[in-house]
Amino acid sequence: MIDIITGFDFSMLWFLALVMVGSMVVSLVFSSLVNRISAKISIHVNNDIQAEVFDQIVDADWLELSKFANGDLLNRFNNDISTVSSNAVSWLPNIIVAVYNFIATFCVIFYYDVTMAWIALSSAPFLLIASRFLMRKNKEYRKRVLEINSGMMGFESETFYNMDTIKSFGVAGHYSRGLRRWQEKYKKYNLDYNLFSIKTNIGMSVLGMVVSFVAFGYCLFRLWTGAITYGTMTLFLTQRSRLTTQFNSMVNIIPGMLNSAISAHRIRELIELPREKHIPKESEEMAKAAHDGFEVRMTGVNFAYVENNQVLRDSDFTAKPNEIIALIGPSGEGKTTLIRLMLGLTHPGDGTVSLMDMNGNRVEINADTRRYFSYVPQGNTILSGTIADNMRMVKEDATDEEIIEALKTACAWEFVSKLEHGIHGKLGERGRGVSEGQAQRIAIARAVLRDAPVLLLDEATSALDVQTERRVLRNIIRQRPNKTIIVTTHRPSVLDMCRRVYRVMDTKLTELSEEESQAMVKDF
Repeated sequence: MIDIITGFDFSMLWFLALVMVGSMVVSLVFSSLVNRISAKISIHVNNDIQAEVFDQIVDADWLELSKFANGDLLNRFNNDISTVSSNAVSWLPNIIVAVYNFIATFCVIFYYDVTMAWIALSSAPFLLIASRFLMRKNKEYRKRVLEINSGMMGFESETFYNMDTIKSFGVAGHYSRGLRRWQEKYKKYNLDYNLFSIKTNIGMSVLGMVVSFVAFGYCLFRLWTGAITYGTMTLFLTQRSRLTTQFNSMVNIIPGMLNSAISAHRIRELIELPREKHIPKESEEMAKAAHDGFEVRMTGVNFAYVENNQVLRDSDFTAKPNEIIALIGPSGEGKTTLIRLMLGLTHPGDGTVSLMDMNGNRVEINADTRRYFSYVPQGNTILSGTIADNMRMVKEDATDEEIIEALKTACAWEFVSKLEHGIHGKLGERGRGVSEGQAQRIAIARAVLRDAPVLLLDEATSALDVQTERRVLRNIIRQRPNKTIIVTTHRPSVLDMCRRVYRVMDTKLTELSEEESQAMVKDF
């Protein structure tokens, strides 16, 4: 086209104009189509990976999973999966296009002038050497930044989750300073890497400028001698620049692949976590006798979270249908650990924890036996949403009438009925909108609605007054006489309602005599 304008050749004017316009239209349509298809594939791949990893996480062994901070899990689940999915979709098309463009551009220059082609390619060896060094530093940087991001996200997650405690103690300044320390780490590492990148780019830019000047000088010489036209000179210079750009594109794909490799390794650490123990067939068969209730039994149990630091030693325990069994003892002695063993979240190092029906059939506690347990843990476990949403978490098809009945059993309907929208009234995160005692009664009602044969209450009545606590337990027993109820508590206010009382102390689980239990009630 330049040659045509400068008067060398007019025969191809309209054809070339048509080719240029057609190329632009085809390029626009093709790039738009690729962009649309890539977006769809990327979303599908990201969703599939997330769904697969999520399933692996929720089925991971509880002890192994608890080694990861929540912020680290969120960072891996969102950012790392996004990195892997986006690069998985884009790297193959990108490298094919970049290689094709590089080869095609080199062939065009080589066709017109062999010397010019080799001048244009002369910077490649130096760029390869520099890129290897740059990729190694980029890998170190990426790994470190991901670790810092996980730490920051963990800090932020814990801070926002415990905002009530932070405000109550008046220590907001401490956490503000903590955030700034994390920000300082992030800033320092990023600025160090930025300085390294600037130095590297200066070196590569100087090399590119040298090659550009050599190519420009060669083109001027060829133009001066009449060996080429203005159009050919423009072709050489633009294609030489394009060749360098395409070579850089191929090199720059590699850091993206390295980033994906690092993120994939972090995701693989989650996928390779040990799975929970499942015994599906035997656990399913127990459902036939669920209405008559189950006995929970521990025999010769030894357990330690950390080797050589026993929490429980040679401990036995029995809880039968139509019984309320109490677990008492000082904080940190193992009451919650016993609950985790019953739920199959942890497993004894020695001994057995089992579920037995009234016909003597027995199954070892595992992830599949949790369907037979209702659980009210310590603390506030109410989620954001309506009261009905919270209740239906354990029984999706529950009717409003069933929800109200469960609330009545837990002595919660008396305040829920006074709310503006009743069970459809919205609560904030962690039950904001109701008191701690009210949130606890909703959590108990949720466990009642599940209507499992075994009910575990882990300090679940601590925010209730004694009269309400006793009334709730009586209501539950009346609702289903065959229910097995196990209560961990610090206060002996309900001990006289319990068939047996076990005390956890000094790694030993001991059944108290009736006289010892009554003495504790009188002392209280």
